[in-house]
Amino acid sequence: MLIALVVLGVACVGLAMACVWLSGRQRAQEAQTVLLEKQLAAFEQRLKDAGKRIESYQQVNIRMGEELRELNKQVAPLPERLVRIEQRDPTSLSFSQAARLVGMGASPEDLTQSCGLSQAEAELVARLHQGKARD
Repeated sequence: MLIALVVLGVACVGLAMACVWLSGRQRAQEAQTVLLEKQLAAFEQRLKDAGKRIESYQQVNIRMGEELRELNKQVAPLPERLVRIEQRDPTSLSFSQAARLVGMGASPEDLTQSCGLSQAEAELVARLHQGKARD
């Protein structure tokens, strides 16, 4: 009977130690779970912020695309207008010669003096042909 009580006592001590050990493991896991939840919340916040930035960039790109489309609409008729201007006034130095001068580095002021163009015409020729020279 004494042996049974000793065995039972040892078993109880063993069970108590196992309970203490398991309780410590449970607290450690709970602490790790809390840490992981905080990290997850921080990650989710960063993800939301990144999503907002991406959305903002998309809006900027859309606006830029719309502005480019508008600029293209404004610039598209310019070559045709230039041809009409060239055909309208054959007595003045031709616009193609003015374009060649722009290709050689002439400024709009040079064009107004040497070709007899108005300031607006000279700037138009310079802008049109400087863009082509860069391409």
